Amino acid sequence: MLLEFTMKNYKSFKDECIFSLKVAPKQKGLDYSILHEEIAKHVHKALSSAVIYGPNASGKTNIIGAMDTFRQIVLRGHIRNIETKDSPNAASSMLELIPNNTLSSSEPVEFSISFTDGGLLFAYAICLDLGMFLERDHRRRVLKETFSVNDTLLFSRGTGLEIGDMSVVESFLIPAYGQYARGAAALAEGSLHDEELFLVNGFKAIFSSKLVAMVTGWLEKSFTIIYRSDSMRLVPQLPEVKKGSAYREKTLNEAAALFGVNSNSLGYVLDGKREEARLCSLFKNSSGQTAIPVDLFESHGTIRFINLLPPILRTLQQGGVLVVDELDASIHPMALMNIVTIFHNAELNINNAQLVFNTHNPIFLNANLFRRDEIKFVDRDDETHCSTHYSLSDFGTAGTSGVRKTDDYMKNYFVDRYGAIKSIDLSPIIRDRMNKTDTE
Repeated sequence: MLLEFTMKNYKSFKDECIFSLKVAPKQKGLDYSILHEEIAKHVHKALSSAVIYGPNASGKTNIIGAMDTFRQIVLRGHIRNIETKDSPNAASSMLELIPNNTLSSSEPVEFSISFTDGGLLFAYAICLDLGMFLERDHRRRVLKETFSVNDTLLFSRGTGLEIGDMSVVESFLIPAYGQYARGAAALAEGSLHDEELFLVNGFKAIFSSKLVAMVTGWLEKSFTIIYRSDSMRLVPQLPEVKKGSAYREKTLNEAAALFGVNSNSLGYVLDGKREEARLCSLFKNSSGQTAIPVDLFESHGTIRFINLLPPILRTLQQGGVLVVDELDASIHPMALMNIVTIFHNAELNINNAQLVFNTHNPIFLNANLFRRDEIKFVDRDDETHCSTHYSLSDFGTAGTSGVRKTDDYMKNYFVDRYGAIKSIDLSPIIRDRMNKTDTE
């Protein structure tokens, strides 16, 4: 269960940005969308969903990109660039793209996250010296790194290394730790490397591979981030399928039928020409069965829904976090609203799954669908070119600027009561262009 993600000096976010899924105080209504988990006699509450609004180029996608970049850095365990061809988020592999490009001098990049998993509360933070924007040859360093479990500090890395109270995680420590506890701290400090994270290197080897496996396992399997979802293509892991045959997935076809795909079925075909199975529209005729690639027959919206359905189902089944950039692109609003209500439904969302997405669709600005603390905004200053993030609940409920549950959120948003909206008028540009001659 994700509680909070923080970043600083990531692309358009020069200042600290706290993206919180913690429940804001005094938010009444829609209580069924609140998730609960008891850890060490303390009940942690979190939102089951969040929707992010803002104009184009405001920085909405940068929040999702920062989550993905942080996730990738931790999983590989270092801050060196890597070569990758399968990620649309270039900043996750080319770290010189991370620092804010308006800075006149180098400032650290910071990430932190807090989440619950396996009955434990984890908090992990890193502070990195990545140099200036586009400074690829900068000597990178991990400046700070902290790791806590159940609000107890296990280690803090700065100019040196401080080892905290390991007794709270005694059952997770490696068997040999008890014999070598006195020398472990010195050994750990000697293992520090400027470009490597201590958590997934020294701490894993010397103190607890089990705890590190829980953190990396949650990031890899439960923290699903779909960056640029319009370009996403699902590559399924199928059972043994003979070449030239098709694999039909029942749930996928039942859901597709609700979208109107009923004159044919859908299936994954392994034709022998490719290593990966290809999603196809399947038709029966007098000569047997014909398979046509979906992009030649189905609509873009249908294909997007087909690709998004498996991660949605997996998140609900496993109780993870699904973060999607532009979830609503080409998908009907009624389908989107149904997906949101499923995450809000305590009878269906039994594993504390969470959904986070950005959008331009105003239908979610609805007090009967989202709590005020679930509605997020991103705005960008025209002078500084830097982004800020805030929630509808930050306005409070009192005074002329207060936001109440009875307010018309959609109407107020379009009259610029909440910010994060920009008036676009292309007519001067068009008029100027129309008045020019071909020679000009």
